[in-house]
Amino acid sequence: MGTEASLHLRGPRIDSDPAVEPAVAAVFGHLRTADELFSTYRPDSQVSALRRGELPREEWHPWLTDVVALCEEARDRTDGYFDAALPGGFDPSGLVKGWAAEHAAAQLTRLRGFDHYLNVGGDLTGRTCIASGPPWRVAVEDPTDRDAFLAILDLRAGGVATSGSAARGPHIIDPHTGIHPRELLAVTVTGPTLLWADVFATAAFARGGDDVAEWVATRAPGYRVAALARAP
Repeated sequence: MGTEASLHLRGPRIDSDPAVEPAVAAVFGHLRTADELFSTYRPDSQVSALRRGELPREEWHPWLTDVVALCEEARDRTDGYFDAALPGGFDPSGLVKGWAAEHAAAQLTRLRGFDHYLNVGGDLTGRTCIASGPPWRVAVEDPTDRDAFLAILDLRAGGVATSGSAARGPHIIDPHTGIHPRELLAVTVTGPTLLWADVFATAAFARGGDDVAEWVATRAPGYRVAALARAP
């Protein structure tokens, strides 16, 4: 989907446990399948065919059916600030990356005693299995200074997602106005799932406002704006 993915495991038997290699292969196999179905960069993906009006409903992959339903739910939960029905055609990228990462990381449940985090395009889903062990430490880059951080977060379970214009330019549109928002530079949201952290990071960036943190907390209990950078 036009991005990179990396998987990190932490445990006492990584080199000797025979379950590690097939579990890791399953993670990246899942991501490759998601890319084949949902990438807007691939003309042969189902999403690209859907955008061209060439994919009848009866030919939809079950994953596409699930993602379309989630996009509709996301539009309702965000007051329309997340909307996959863009002027250029259906684009679930703001949701499907987190969805795919979470489903891929679920392949690691067969591993016992291992901590993991999966980073897909800068958005993370992770878990620590040992209560007394250290959390994952997630640094949120300052979009105005690549050598500085807005925050350093502890992650034991759940997701961390950032939306903004620093890395990819003005690619997010406010669905209500059709305009690229310029009030914020970046929004980072954390919560129990990467899917909804990703959705609300995108929606919060599109919405902006002095009350954006309260807006996220009200519409997504358990999720919070963990870092925020406003435009000068």
